[in-house]
Amino acid sequence: MNDRRVVITGMGVVTPVGNDLPTFWRNLTHGVSGIRRITAFDVTQFDCKIGGEVQDFDPAPYFNNSKDIRRTDRYTQLAMAAAKMAVTDAALDPNGSDPTRVGVFLGSGIGGLRTLEIQHSILENKGPRRVSPFMIPMMICNMASGLVSMEYGFQGPNICMVSACATSANSIGEAWRTIKFGDADAFVAGGSEASLISLGISGFDAMKALSNRNDAPERASRPFDKDRDGFVLSEGAGVVILEELEHARRRGARIYCELAGYGLSADAYHMTSPPPDGHGAVRAMQMALKHAGLQPEQIDYVNAHATSTGIGDVCETNAIKKVFGEHALRRDGHGLVVSSTKSMTGHTLGAAGAVEMAACVLAMRDGLIPPTINLDHPDAECDLDYAPHKARERKVRASVNNSFGFGGHNATLVATAFAD
Repeated sequence: MNDRRVVITGMGVVTPVGNDLPTFWRNLTHGVSGIRRITAFDVTQFDCKIGGEVQDFDPAPYFNNSKDIRRTDRYTQLAMAAAKMAVTDAALDPNGSDPTRVGVFLGSGIGGLRTLEIQHSILENKGPRRVSPFMIPMMICNMASGLVSMEYGFQGPNICMVSACATSANSIGEAWRTIKFGDADAFVAGGSEASLISLGISGFDAMKALSNRNDAPERASRPFDKDRDGFVLSEGAGVVILEELEHARRRGARIYCELAGYGLSADAYHMTSPPPDGHGAVRAMQMALKHAGLQPEQIDYVNAHATSTGIGDVCETNAIKKVFGEHALRRDGHGLVVSSTKSMTGHTLGAAGAVEMAACVLAMRDGLIPPTINLDHPDAECDLDYAPHKARERKVRASVNNSFGFGGHNATLVATAFAD
């Protein structure tokens, strides 16, 4: 099992800061926020009026006909777009591999909430006979994974992870594990979310989880800042192509990096809040480092889960200090750098882990760490190097990507620069 190495050969993203990989990366490294006043529906009655909408997205290039578009929820459309971008980026020929050895693990934290909202309104206003016969297949969380496999004929392992905001990190990690076990040679893995609708905003706002900085949307997502007042709900999708190293070599694939470790744990603490000491996050990071065979001081960059909530950012900071010790506190240019790209993208929920995996990979490729914007007045309990405001030039040999979800789900991915 341990002899099988797993590499990343392709990536695709659809996000509030860009609908393709180059635009996404350019905006992240320039500190551009994708948060705006919501335009998809009337927000007059809502306390929270802002979000991270995917702008100018056209699903048509990613589907065979308009009928297929009408029969899919927006979360599936975003997933299909990201998956096709990733397959193209990897130059993965569907006919060039044994289809039974290529799998798809695409998850969603919530799935087709837009479809549920629309069809419930039809039920209430027009009666049960007017509800769409496609309502169920459109809204269930596994449909994106199923449709991507159908599109390419990939017949390998195919499941849908649902672990809230850890969903796509778990999808990537379990794909890594499946390749390591020898049950597949390649995977399309990631997640998608499209819950930025009136029902989604209502639910999260009722929890007092969202920022209400409506007068300055671009400054609303402010991880680690003492004036943060909640996260910003966003939509998007992220997908990576994972391959067993020899499979990638045989077809001459361009290799971005190696996916070297994966850790996961449960807080067993609270439905929506992490434990103050971050013990679940600690164990996920430690497991991932153990699998990667790395010491804490060998990690250069942590893409933090950091959503801009009062308790969450402090708990993750405590967990990072527990795992990385003095390495996390160094300020000599050789210590750990942490940043939260959610300061720009907002929180894409089940897509976040895969979107942020792309940021980690590109940081390693370019030696450039994306910043944490809006960090004007750091919380006294958040005392790490968060690369405030501006991207940081830094050689990144190894990165950690954290994702934590409601229900106490924790997932950590470790990527390393590829070396033969």
